[in-house]
Amino acid sequence: MRRKNPLTPLLFPLLSALLAFEAFGERFRVATYNVENYLLEPVGTRTPKPEAHRAKVAEMILSIRPDVIAFQEIGGTNALLEIQGRLAAKGLDLPHMELVHGADEAIQVGILSRFPIVSRNPHTNESFLLDGRRFRVSRGFLEVGIQPSPGYRFTLFTAHLKSKRTTAAADEAQLREQEARLLRGLVEERLKEKPDANIVVCGDFNDTKDSRAIRALVGGNTRTPLTDTRPVERNGDHLPSENPRWDPRHVAWTHFYGKEDTYSRFDYMLLSPGMVREWRREGSFLPVVADWGLASDHRPVVCEFESEER
Repeated sequence: MRRKNPLTPLLFPLLSALLAFEAFGERFRVATYNVENYLLEPVGTRTPKPEAHRAKVAEMILSIRPDVIAFQEIGGTNALLEIQGRLAAKGLDLPHMELVHGADEAIQVGILSRFPIVSRNPHTNESFLLDGRRFRVSRGFLEVGIQPSPGYRFTLFTAHLKSKRTTAAADEAQLREQEARLLRGLVEERLKEKPDANIVVCGDFNDTKDSRAIRALVGGNTRTPLTDTRPVERNGDHLPSENPRWDPRHVAWTHFYGKEDTYSRFDYMLLSPGMVREWRREGSFLPVVADWGLASDHRPVVCEFESEER
């Protein structure tokens, strides 16, 4: 009589798990986070970010454990290295980095990544004409290729569009719209080269979804519109919208403006048609952390993906 192997019943769940992993690929998280003047030294009127505030930024990031995170309002390479070191000390190793400088000397955009950065295409001197005057994009546009697995890669753009602060030079909404159109143009170039390209466009866009800037960036009237992921809090809300033209009344705000006591969604993660196929809506969210505002006036936006072409 053949003796039964006592491990046999355990092998089937293990085999099923391995097959599922093979079928769906590794899941990974991408986040975007405006860390509000993360400076180590004063620059102009901007002061260094206090230690307690910087520690809270690390706590926020550790709560979501991203594999790739895009930053806005980083005060140079040393500031990005400092965040990287804080996270590594707590067990979150994001060894690959990129920082892009624009016209703004105080704050920049950057990324940290667990995965290799296989291409870099910084846009540091983009400009546009408005009412006969030429303006530069203040913080530049960061563009990198990231490879989560041998057979899968995606392009990530991050940007920090013109703030809502008024300026004597031009209307802030028009400046923001022109920056958004330039960024959309770069995305269009990539999609023209490869219509099914995997592209993530994320950052602090400083406007609401019905604004001219966001509508231009999404490109709803083009052949390849971007999908607005709109992650929300995991607080139990599940009811659909009563009006099909509106999003559900789930908590999706990402920015608090103290002067007006208002909460708005200014931070986005937009996806190309190719990238949408790998997006896991159920793995995407806004973190809820006590005293989140000590870190920044923004909250991170988190999306999850499968590292295999769909």
